[in-house]
Amino acid sequence: MLKTIRKYTRLYGIFIKNCLIAQMEFRGNFIMSILVESVYLIAKLLYVLVVFRTDLHVEGIPPEGLLLFIGMHTVATGIYVGMFFTNFMKIPEYIKDGSLDILLTKPVSLQFMASLRYVDLALPIPDMLVGFVMIGIGWHAMDIPLSFLQLTGFALMLLVSVVITYCVMIIPALLSFRFVQTGSVSEIAHSVWDANNFPMAIYPTWVRRIGTFIIPLFLITNFGPMFLLGQINWLHAGYAVAGSLLLFIAVRLLWKHAVKGYTSASS
Repeated sequence: MLKTIRKYTRLYGIFIKNCLIAQMEFRGNFIMSILVESVYLIAKLLYVLVVFRTDLHVEGIPPEGLLLFIGMHTVATGIYVGMFFTNFMKIPEYIKDGSLDILLTKPVSLQFMASLRYVDLALPIPDMLVGFVMIGIGWHAMDIPLSFLQLTGFALMLLVSVVITYCVMIIPALLSFRFVQTGSVSEIAHSVWDANNFPMAIYPTWVRRIGTFIIPLFLITNFGPMFLLGQINWLHAGYAVAGSLLLFIAVRLLWKHAVKGYTSASS
């Protein structure tokens, strides 16, 4: 297993290197991507301005504490657009034009190649920088200890966030094996994603249950800040880790099932 992990880690490093070289050949596009994402980020920061100007409190959490949630959502967005978005958008194209046939011949996991081949190194820069700054400001303002346990717990919840982001946002791509055209499903997924930048406490109980236990989008941006604020403990963190692993296994099985029904576009 360790040998396999080293193999795929090294391969992913090659993916990053190749994508960086390709993006540096068109530096104007690289800079433009950063500027476009920065404009989107400025629009998102208007939420922060409204939160502080209205002195918004959610379930007793002051505006400074809400920065943890908005910052976590911003970081998660940076991870998604950098690691997954391009790949997930390409999977339906692979299926339609038969490019998936070439990937099937590679001596590595088809899911790994299809869903992680491309890395955008420009779009995540503004989100990651501003997101972590907001988390840092909220962390300090809420007098949360900067201890090893707090850092470890938050890092663990961030890892859970990455896994769940992958599992949930790849679902439209999996549907494309059967329906091919899944653009509307992707749009719905992205709309729901944008509604996840505040504590889930703002939603009714039934929405929270759906967003936690059925489609666990709330775990992406809520569990990290909730851990720092003492609203969940290590037991809940353990449940989140176990849940993310089970979700990944389910997505892995769904991928294998989808590929079994794949018919080459060239046949």
